[in-house]
Amino acid sequence: MYIVNHRTLFFWITGVILAAALGAIVFFGLPLGIDFTGGSLLEATYTTSEPSLDVLKKSVTDRVALGEISLRQSGETGVTLRTRTLTPAEHEAVLSALTLGGTAEFTEDKFTSVGPALGTELGKKAIWAILAVVLAIVLYIAWAFRKVPPPVPGWTYGLTVVAMLAIDIIVPTGFFAALCHFTGAQVDSLFVVALLALLGYCVNDVIVIFDRVREHLAKNEKTGLKESFETTIGKSIDETMTRSINTGLTVALALLALVFFGAPVTVNFALVMLVGVVAGTFSSICRSAPLLIPLAHRFAKK
Repeated sequence: MYIVNHRTLFFWITGVILAAALGAIVFFGLPLGIDFTGGSLLEATYTTSEPSLDVLKKSVTDRVALGEISLRQSGETGVTLRTRTLTPAEHEAVLSALTLGGTAEFTEDKFTSVGPALGTELGKKAIWAILAVVLAIVLYIAWAFRKVPPPVPGWTYGLTVVAMLAIDIIVPTGFFAALCHFTGAQVDSLFVVALLALLGYCVNDVIVIFDRVREHLAKNEKTGLKESFETTIGKSIDETMTRSINTGLTVALALLALVFFGAPVTVNFALVMLVGVVAGTFSSICRSAPLLIPLAHRFAKK
């Protein structure tokens, strides 16, 4: 009952975290990667020490007319170059420029090139995919909880889940906006995959608690047990808390392993997932079911 009795505190904590995430999105923004804007991305690792970024940038722009380019350090001896979409000839010219006349040896780790039209199409599909997942979740929960006993109607559970999912998505998005600002990362298709995976993970955690609430309400109605809604919510949270924490901890440990020992291309994906899993576990335990209590009070006044 600790969480139910102190639910106002957890609502305030949620508000502070949500405000920080929204602030990061507004002030830092979300720079779209070439998956959505089109362009070319080249990652290279120098075999010895990395040359000066200014020297490399001047060498590239002097040799190839690319307009505005982005050249950032990646790791201890690596660089990441983002440009407009390169032709095969321009790609070869850029590789030659990065050697500084053959004085700096490197290995090309990755080269990706996406046309502007394809990038726009991928962006639209990503938005539709997220909306489709949210709609499917709402419809499923509305159907699954259609016969839940009072005091809260079944559709309220669906709206509560949507509100929780919105927060669970905004928090890792705000984190990623800050990460992009300080590291030069960009929104790519892996970021969208992470959000879709988080939608599925978070809704599963919330439904476990809601399902336990539904079971207790049905049992109380059948046996004639008089129990306050707060007690039912608190009992349901206590019974599922260990399961939620253990599940979240297991996933978090796997993601931490991916962050420290995984391939560099999956590090940002793992970090977004990690923040989302922590936020989702907190959400399912401390916000989702307790939020039903003030809603029940509102329906009781009508």
